[in-house]
Amino acid sequence: MKRIGILTSGGDAPGMNAAVRAVARKALSSNLEVCGINYGYRGLVEGDIFEIKEKEVSDLIQLGGTILYTARYPEFAEKEYQQKGVAQLKRNGIDALVTIGGDGSYHGAVRLTEQGINAIGLPGTIDNDIPFTDQTIGFSTAIQTSVSEIDKIRDTAKSHGRIFVVEVMGRNSGEIALRTAIASGSQVVVIPEKPFDIDQIATTIKDARQRGHQHQIIITAEGAIHADSLTQQLSNLGIENIRSVTLGHVARGGSPTAEDRILASRMGSYAIDLLLAGKGGQAVGIEQGVITHHSMLDLFNTKSKTDLSMYDLANILAY
Repeated sequence: MKRIGILTSGGDAPGMNAAVRAVARKALSSNLEVCGINYGYRGLVEGDIFEIKEKEVSDLIQLGGTILYTARYPEFAEKEYQQKGVAQLKRNGIDALVTIGGDGSYHGAVRLTEQGINAIGLPGTIDNDIPFTDQTIGFSTAIQTSVSEIDKIRDTAKSHGRIFVVEVMGRNSGEIALRTAIASGSQVVVIPEKPFDIDQIATTIKDARQRGHQHQIIITAEGAIHADSLTQQLSNLGIENIRSVTLGHVARGGSPTAEDRILASRMGSYAIDLLLAGKGGQAVGIEQGVITHHSMLDLFNTKSKTDLSMYDLANILAY
């Protein structure tokens, strides 16, 4: 192995740049050449590839987003496009690949490994919904960003004696919503993993108001119910002075937290260790503080589990 490639794929996540930096610097220190691939698998198929030297990854660890850009490219599920990707890798002398992204990125990495290009996956997604890792790159920052925004919303809620329904990201996972609710002191949290009773939420809000809680924050994950819809349903049940706010993609941006920078650095370095050992088709994770790896095929057959003890804790601490 003389040359490796790096790409970022799917939704961007804070810490992706830190991971790119770690992969590149560990590879360069191991006497490997490094190439960056722009726009994920689409850029791979189109040959949007350039050489990365040390200067390209200087002053990078603190930057949000990804200097390699990213894109969703469902066409890569087809063998024709996989073969085009392999051809581009061979044309550029790239022997192995590190992909940074979520589940879709891992599927592409497995297909490349099956065709003789060892590929390692790093979990870069704010949703924290990848099996066999306690935390994904970007998750810590997404929570911090969401909490910071909700702290500001609470100032307005308190000033007006108002209820705000705040929607955070999480299509299939309530991880961001749960931790944001606990860290922001929110009164109600709604997540995809737990059915909710709109009448019970309304009763909870009314009871709290009777006890003197005139301003309240409700957190909902986008995959459970959208903020506008939840707000309207509560208004129909007699909840007054209530507004909705959707934080949306703001959670993906911003400078990564120290925790995400360190996690990305550890995982990126470990990815090169795996490639130097001749391993491909592996997903890097962290379990109980230890950097580990599992076959990506195992990930496809395992569903990530949300820690529902967080849900119970959020409800206990709500008032």
